[in-house]
Amino acid sequence: MENDLEVRLILIGQRWAGKSSSGNTILRKERFESGRTRTVVTEMRHGEVEGRKLIVVDAPGWSGSLSLAEIPEREKQTFKLNASKCPPGPNVFLLIIPIDCAFSVEQRRTVTEHMKLLGERVWRYTMVLFTCGDFLGEKTIEQHIESEGDELKWVIERCRNRYHVFNNKKRSNSSQVTQLLEKIDELVWHNNGGYYQVDEQTFAIIEEKQQRVAERAEERRRRVEEQRRQMETLIPEMKTIPKLQMILLGSRSVGKTSVGNTIFGIKGPEDGKRTAQSVARKGFVGKTEITLVDTPGWWKGFPVFDTPEAIKEEVLRSTFLCPPGPHVFLLVIDADASFNAKHLNAVKTHMELLGEGVWRHTIVVFTRGDWLGANSIEQYIEGEGEAMQTLVEKCGNRYHVIDNKNADDGAQITELLEKITWTVAGNGWEHFVPDEKMFLIIEEKRRRVEEGARLRQSQVKARRKPFSDSRNKLQRMRIVLLGQKTFGKSATGNNLLRKEVFPTCRNTHCQVEEGEVAGRLITVIDTPGWRMETSRCTEETDKEIVQGLSVSPLGVHAVLLVVPLDLTFREAQQAALEEHVNLFDASIWKHTLVLFTYGDNLADKSVEEHIEREHGALRWLVDKCENKYHVMNNMRKTDMSQVTELLEKIEEMVAGNNGRLFCPDMNDIHLRIEEKFRRRQLKHVLKQRVQEEYRRRELELMMGFRDKLLELQADIRESAANTKPKSLICDMTKIKGRGIGQKKKDGKEEELNIDAKISLEIDKLNKDIMRSSAHLQSSKDFLMPDLRGTPAPSTTGSLPDIGPSSHFDNVLRWLLTLPISTDEENPQNLKSSRTSGYGSVLLYDDLDSRTKVDVPE
Repeated sequence: MENDLEVRLILIGQRWAGKSSSGNTILRKERFESGRTRTVVTEMRHGEVEGRKLIVVDAPGWSGSLSLAEIPEREKQTFKLNASKCPPGPNVFLLIIPIDCAFSVEQRRTVTEHMKLLGERVWRYTMVLFTCGDFLGEKTIEQHIESEGDELKWVIERCRNRYHVFNNKKRSNSSQVTQLLEKIDELVWHNNGGYYQVDEQTFAIIEEKQQRVAERAEERRRRVEEQRRQMETLIPEMKTIPKLQMILLGSRSVGKTSVGNTIFGIKGPEDGKRTAQSVARKGFVGKTEITLVDTPGWWKGFPVFDTPEAIKEEVLRSTFLCPPGPHVFLLVIDADASFNAKHLNAVKTHMELLGEGVWRHTIVVFTRGDWLGANSIEQYIEGEGEAMQTLVEKCGNRYHVIDNKNADDGAQITELLEKITWTVAGNGWEHFVPDEKMFLIIEEKRRRVEEGARLRQSQVKARRKPFSDSRNKLQRMRIVLLGQKTFGKSATGNNLLRKEVFPTCRNTHCQVEEGEVAGRLITVIDTPGWRMETSRCTEETDKEIVQGLSVSPLGVHAVLLVVPLDLTFREAQQAALEEHVNLFDASIWKHTLVLFTYGDNLADKSVEEHIEREHGALRWLVDKCENKYHVMNNMRKTDMSQVTELLEKIEEMVAGNNGRLFCPDMNDIHLRIEEKFRRRQLKHVLKQRVQEEYRRRELELMMGFRDKLLELQADIRESAANTKPKSLICDMTKIKGRGIGQKKKDGKEEELNIDAKISLEIDKLNKDIMRSSAHLQSSKDFLMPDLRGTPAPSTTGSLPDIGPSSHFDNVLRWLLTLPISTDEENPQNLKSSRTSGYGSVLLYDDLDSRTKVDVPE
């Protein structure tokens, strides 16, 4: 080994995975800050180890809970440029993966997305470095890899089975470093001594973007300073407001409560509970008495339409908890995540519940300022793009950044209060005035909700009473879980069985698990979730969903329809649910119980209040299930009572069904699935046929207009050839309607000018006609090519009824040959011959409401 051998390596991976600690282990010195200190900027350290000159780059870690789309733009750019920190480029990337936590589908996705930023070639230079080796115990690393499953094995295979294990608590064990360096030598040798290099064009583009961002950030900072000087002119002596009233608003988990604690100087860990209702706190900061109202957060990126009524009411009610009204709203945004148009829409729709005037009283407060590293908050604002800039501008360029972990820094709160004072002064020292009518509406609705909830509770009690005594404790119980994607089915299955057996990622296949719970042998069947957009559901998914019932030939005791309490349940969710439940026979409702997840969302309210407060679609569902429902809080996994109570409700339901289980005919179910997708196919072909007809007519109009222009051009040229003035026989107003202007000129020059313009228009029309023809031909080719080989049915008589499949096929073939004509009065009324035997008319919801077509009766 030559003493001048240089090895350049970069440590990448998730936050808190042990990158910095591994760097110290490799260099055999404390060169990187590790432990509770996060790496916020890319750091490089040199060292000589075992005859090698090592250059170790410690890159900031990525968030394991965020997808690439949720990561700030500057973080993505910085990650791409990490390789340029050790020119000419790194010999190896050490992908740090800790052994002490499971490697999930989400983590694989995060690794994959980040590696894609560096390009496919990065895998040639990558080795997995496992940390927390002491957690292996008696197991080998190979046994750990096998036990973790396909996700980790996939990453290892992408790295060509290159991996190593570190125990950073035993740095005195130098052999682990020696072995790592030998493996790195082997990797470098296989790559012929090569290294990863950042593409020069990529480097130049990112550098240019960051330069522009830095310039705009400096411009924004100067604007803020100018605003500050103007306010100081208006307020020569900074006036201390004796009483200040503020409301915290924002999405979930952005740190609203932490901001409140920082303002009041409260230290210590939070209780971890979610804010479920608006709460006012009082205290003093200096000589100013402060009333601070904390509000429930909405889901980030979800518009107000998707937010439960209870949260919307709490946001509205917050303004009445600090009478006569708040001086300022603090809109909390987390600075360690991206902010795009979807997030902007969510913020705007929730804020504007309070009225358009809310923006004049709003300051954006950025949390997690420590994650910015060496970047300024202005660089974050400018780097995130138009959505973030729009939000800040909507708030009058008023913003502040807080490091919640540095509560001892009183200067950040002093500066925030100064900005609040300027905002209040800019509004003439007036507070935001809430609408008193809104308060009366909220109170009236609350009264009706409470009344409806009491009635429902009494109905449930009356329904359960006859069965509570007659129910028998079942020794075995089979349960199937149904519901929309991301509603919490798998987490519920884990909670029921008291063990982590169902992956909480999006499952695509049925999974059956069992366990003993509360003296019963419970079998839980988890099914794939359906999509809310019914048009995106596939036949394969539907077949897999219903497959859950076929794995239990004797039937199931209960079907649990999983519905979350933290999102609204409206017409779209109802339609998706009905479409899938209707695949089974109608008796399913007798065996179905609504299982509400995210029970922590209720706070001190009853589930009956939630049902009565929400959209009528939810009450329809609960009524359809005959008031059979239960609430689970999957965060309280140690609370056995919620599981026991659910099992008792299932036993009561079984008693009410006289012990009968739900055991549908699977052949009937598959026929319904087949019919469902044939109907969808029919609908799709119909839409395509209508669109084809419109394109054909558009093409005819263009060709007709082109022919008229050619005739006109021929007349003009004939006139020019004869050198005799000739009146234009065409109505020139039509030409002007096509954008061909005419200027008053004399003689031959005028004719030549018109001829040239007509030629240009004809060329344009020829191109449009070619495009339209190609589009029309492609749509014809698309329309059911698999049916073209079969002769279309006669249009002189009715189709024979030879089963649903054949009937649908015949209808599809008929549609392909359907002669479409129009009424003179209504050009969009599409008809077929009245002698064809196709008499009934069907109106499709997703076509224009005026569009009709005759279909077979």
